[in-house]
Amino acid sequence: MIVEIGHYALVLALMVALVQTVLPLWGAQARNPALMAMAAPAAVAQFVLVAVSFAALTWAFVVSDFSLAVVTSNSHTLKPMLYKVSGVWGNHEGSLLLWVLILSLFGACAAWFGSNLPAQLKARVIGVQGSIGLPFLAFLLFTSNPFWRLQVPPMNGRDLNPLLQDPGLAFHPPFLYLGYVGLSMAFSFAVAALIEGRVDAAWARWVRPWTLAAWVFLTIGIALGSWWAYYELGWGGFWFWDPVENASFMPWLLAAALLHSAIVVEKRESLKSWTILLAIMAFGFSLIGTFIVRSGVITSVHSFASDPERGVFILGILAFFTGGALVLFAARASAMEGKGVFAMVSRESALIANNILLAVSALVVFIGTVWPLVAEVAIGRTVSVGEPFFNAAFTPFFVALAVILPVGAMLAWKRGDIGRALKGLVPVAILAVALGGLAFAMQTGRSALGPVGAALGAWVVFGALWDLYSRTGRGAMADRLARLTRLPRADWGKATAHSGLGVTVFAVAAMNAWAVEDIRVARLGETFPLGAYEVTLVEVHREAGPNYTTTMAEMAVTKNGREVARLFPEKRVYPVQAMPTTEAAIDYGPLRDLYLVIGDPQDGGGWAVRGYVKPFANWLWGGALLMALGGLLSLTDRRYRVAAGARKAAAPRGVPAE
Repeated sequence: MIVEIGHYALVLALMVALVQTVLPLWGAQARNPALMAMAAPAAVAQFVLVAVSFAALTWAFVVSDFSLAVVTSNSHTLKPMLYKVSGVWGNHEGSLLLWVLILSLFGACAAWFGSNLPAQLKARVIGVQGSIGLPFLAFLLFTSNPFWRLQVPPMNGRDLNPLLQDPGLAFHPPFLYLGYVGLSMAFSFAVAALIEGRVDAAWARWVRPWTLAAWVFLTIGIALGSWWAYYELGWGGFWFWDPVENASFMPWLLAAALLHSAIVVEKRESLKSWTILLAIMAFGFSLIGTFIVRSGVITSVHSFASDPERGVFILGILAFFTGGALVLFAARASAMEGKGVFAMVSRESALIANNILLAVSALVVFIGTVWPLVAEVAIGRTVSVGEPFFNAAFTPFFVALAVILPVGAMLAWKRGDIGRALKGLVPVAILAVALGGLAFAMQTGRSALGPVGAALGAWVVFGALWDLYSRTGRGAMADRLARLTRLPRADWGKATAHSGLGVTVFAVAAMNAWAVEDIRVARLGETFPLGAYEVTLVEVHREAGPNYTTTMAEMAVTKNGREVARLFPEKRVYPVQAMPTTEAAIDYGPLRDLYLVIGDPQDGGGWAVRGYVKPFANWLWGGALLMALGGLLSLTDRRYRVAAGARKAAAPRGVPAE
């Protein structure tokens, strides 16, 4: 009965989405208050209905209702409860339902928290949001129905993909979806503004919190996925330029550009066309990511489905919304003329450079991701684009971004003084060079990547802190520190996020430049060196887990004769799917990780063992969390909550271009 309720709720949600799309947009066009007032209750009703449907599917997984095809294919009675729940979104149908749930959640949030929006703009935003949900709900019901029943239910299920039976992967997809589905709100605001024919500072202030919230969730989601790849896949890496990793990274880059571009629209009423275009493309790349994950055109360990027919449906949705928005963008170009005038050296120019570098970086990632597909279709050749291409093509743009970041933040609006900005950053530059020199002196016979990364990271971190301190004006140190505590949270958020980027840059460089790797065959009782440490393979034995069997090794790690860790790496086999997984054993530390992996037994005796020393690995996750924390601090700034009300006393928004 519960399953039928969930199915029925999903059908009702499709009907409500149609109402949410048609009536508010019609009402805004006709300036009919009654029709526009339908937007908010329709958005809330759609969210409630999809939430009921999602809860029903979750219940089916929890109680192991194998009459549902999706539960049979992705669950098992012996599976731990956490993975029964995460199995809801560990497949194509369930993850698509989660996608629609989050989409409807953002529409409901626009209804709940959009009281300061003008009635016509609010109706159009919610209407456009409903129009996005409409085809996805139809796609879900007609091609990917999670409530499809089996005529003869089996006694047990086929289990979830073992790679997904992990806490990191349990929480990674929801955060990721909150991020790139959340960018639909920026898209809805952009299309609503294009329909209305008006983009101004108030619009930029309204769109920024939604974009910032999506960017924060996307940052957390990407960090969780990277952390999972680091400890679960057993390769010791944190980023493999996998197509699905890139699918979330491209919207992140464009959302970061959109955040900075919206600042220029808000402060100077410039870059209107570019900001609207970024809002369209950021969500467009989110849809591209959905296509990559579900179409099967590009293979990945993260893919949910490999059905070309489903991919064509998603491609049609992508073409309709992105193509339609771009056509509307071209038609309304005359309504987005910028008003602000600024000099070549100014904060506006620095933000434009920031936007160009982020957009080009996203383009590089996109080309590297789709080129194998293009090459196979166009010239019939199988081409592999991997880490060497991305490192060579992507890194220079991001290095340039990090170099200009502290300088741009110090420049004045409209007309800046580059000499004055650089003069203030001289101590920061000296400190950055000194830290880079220290790193160079401490390493022996290695590349310049580590020292350059140390200098660049320090430049960004201390540049952000100096920018924050410089906002306290002049006076005694005690007075400036007191004023520092009274700065707006958005200033603290910016400094925290930029510092997080600097920490991440340093950690990436350190892990790539200074990591120690050792791959060998080790016998029981044998001791082998791993950097400054010694590792002894003490024992290997087999155990039974709740739904797997494992080969577990015991390894003792010593340094200068003193034991520093005892680690237990595993090689698991899930009998239902007959699939092995690697469970690395990691001793986490503030300055390094000790990372050990046990492999297969060898014919001549002994076991394959892989060991790493990963310097500053935790700084990578810490940097990502700092960036997310910076975004959250900015979101709590009072100006975000009251900005939209700044125009309450102004004349109602007109519709001059219609």
